[in-house]
Amino acid sequence: MQNLMDSKTLAYINMYAVLGTLENLCELVPEASELLAGKKPISIGFEVKGGPSATIYFKNGKCRMEQGCSNCDVKLPFSSCEKFNGLIDGTVTPIPSKGFTHIGFLLKTFTPLTDLLSKYMRATEEDLKDPVFFEISTKLMLYTIGVAISQIGNNDEIGKFSAQSIADGSIYLGIKDNIGVEIVCKDHRLVTVKKVPEKYRSSMIFESIEIARDLFDGKVNALDCIGVGKIEMHGLVSMLDNVNRILDRVALYLA
Repeated sequence: MQNLMDSKTLAYINMYAVLGTLENLCELVPEASELLAGKKPISIGFEVKGGPSATIYFKNGKCRMEQGCSNCDVKLPFSSCEKFNGLIDGTVTPIPSKGFTHIGFLLKTFTPLTDLLSKYMRATEEDLKDPVFFEISTKLMLYTIGVAISQIGNNDEIGKFSAQSIADGSIYLGIKDNIGVEIVCKDHRLVTVKKVPEKYRSSMIFESIEIARDLFDGKVNALDCIGVGKIEMHGLVSMLDNVNRILDRVALYLA
């Protein structure tokens, strides 16, 4: 059934939206950058047969992701999208095809980093009582959701149907006076840039980080928030309508 999750789309989300958020984790969480402190620069490549490939570069307490993995110190191949998704949900342990001598980094640094990311992405009610944790967790969710929108619009059959109706241009999705992402549409293909755009054709802005969190957690309805002004929408309404349809699919994939 088309309304169910597609394993290939989920692999693209897990690669670019979930693992890609490690970039922001290292920027926002001191504990993450401390895990990388004193470590030599290293890169880990992920190659999924019939799916995405990317390399994460770790250097000076930070990391960045680039598409492709032709130039990496450690290479983790996956025979299918399902196998790669198993890495993310903890049911698959990959074996490096390159850089086996760096297994210590995978076990002692990379795995704790992904565990830390999971702590922020799947936060407990107790964790969220800490205002600093709450803010960082919500920011990380915004980045993840922003990238997931593009992956669903480009790969999921229902998402692609919505993307076909999005005009060329930029959409600003953000939290007022805080952070945001830019979703760029060109010829019905979507790309997410994790920064506030200088120019955009339409925007959906949450009144506060608390409203954003409630929406992400499914505690409030977007239409109700728009009706009472807690979510501001400006610009080309058709772009926002179709992005909101894709956003409904994000909740399914990231549940």
